[in-house]
Amino acid sequence: MLDIYSTLCCGGILVLIAFLAVCIIVVKTTKPCPSVLRSKKEMSFLDPITGKTSEFPSLSEPWSIHLSVVVPAYNEEVRLPPMLDECLEYLESRRPALTYEVIVVSDGSQDGTAEVARKYAKNHGADTVRVLELETNRGKGGAVRLGVQSTRGAVILFADADGATKFPDLAKLESSLKDLVKGDYLTAPDDVAAGLGIVCGSRAHLEQQAISSRSYFRTVLMYGFHLLVWLFSVRGIRDTQCGFKLFTREAARLSFGSLHVERWAFDAELLYIAQRLGIPLSEVAVNWTEIEGSKLIPVFSWLQMGKDIFLIWLWYRIGAWKLAKKVA
Repeated sequence: MLDIYSTLCCGGILVLIAFLAVCIIVVKTTKPCPSVLRSKKEMSFLDPITGKTSEFPSLSEPWSIHLSVVVPAYNEEVRLPPMLDECLEYLESRRPALTYEVIVVSDGSQDGTAEVARKYAKNHGADTVRVLELETNRGKGGAVRLGVQSTRGAVILFADADGATKFPDLAKLESSLKDLVKGDYLTAPDDVAAGLGIVCGSRAHLEQQAISSRSYFRTVLMYGFHLLVWLFSVRGIRDTQCGFKLFTREAARLSFGSLHVERWAFDAELLYIAQRLGIPLSEVAVNWTEIEGSKLIPVFSWLQMGKDIFLIWLWYRIGAWKLAKKVA
C-alpha cells in the first residue's frame, strides 16, 4: 500500500513539474499581444462597377457612417444570398435616417462565396457592400476581427452568414445598447462611438426546446461547455456563441485589439477581454432558426472549444497573453 501511495505521489509531482515547465515555456515563447498580419490584397476592396481597388479604412479612424455589418463567410455561396437579401432589405427600409455598410469577409473560401458577394457590391454599390477576400482560411474569429478592423461605423454588428438570426432583431440590440451607453447612435453617433458597450444576441431562451431534440450525451456536453464558460471565461452572459453581437466603435477597438483566438471559441475570449477591461455587457433574446449547412461538428467542436476556453483562462492567468490596453 505504501509503495502505491509513494508511486502516486511521485507521479503527481512529476505531472506538476511538467505542467509548470510547459507554462514557463509558453510564457517565454508566446507574444503577449496578438500580431495581426494582412497582405496588400487583404487591405483593399474592389469596386466591381469601376474596376478600381481602394484601401479599407482603419478602426482607429473616426466613424463616418452609423452602422457597419460584418459577415464572416467560409464556403457560403448557398446560404449567403438569402441572408444578404434579408439584411439589405431591412437596412434599406431604414434609410435615410440610417447610413450603413455591409462587409462580407470571405475567409479563404474555396467555392463562389467571394463572387456571390461581389454581385451584391455591384448591385448596391461599393459604398454599401464591400468584400474582404482573405487569401487563406483564418477561422471565424480571424475573419470577424479583420472585418471589424476595416469598418467605418459608429457601431458595429457582426452577423453570421447563415441568416439564422433575422435582422429586425437588430432593433432589440440597439435598444439595449442605448441603455448601456445612455445615447442613440443615430442622433448622437460621436458620443456612442466613443462610449463602451457590447450587446449579445442570445438563444438561451430556446435552450429547453433544444434539449428536447438532443441526445442525452449532447445535452451533457452542452451543460459541460456552459460550466466551463462560467468557470473560466464569462459570467453573466448565458449564450456567448450566438453570431449576432453589437459593439460601439471604441469597445470593438479595445476588445478585438487583444483577441488571440481565431477559431470558434473567439466569442468567449472576446467577452472575457471585455469583462477584464470593464466594458459593459448585456444580453438580449433574439429569434433564431437552425439553418442547414453548419460547419460545426457538434461533439468535436464543443470539446475543442472547451479546451480553448480553459487555455484562454490559463494563458492570461500565467501572463502568456496580456490585454493590449486597459480602460481608465
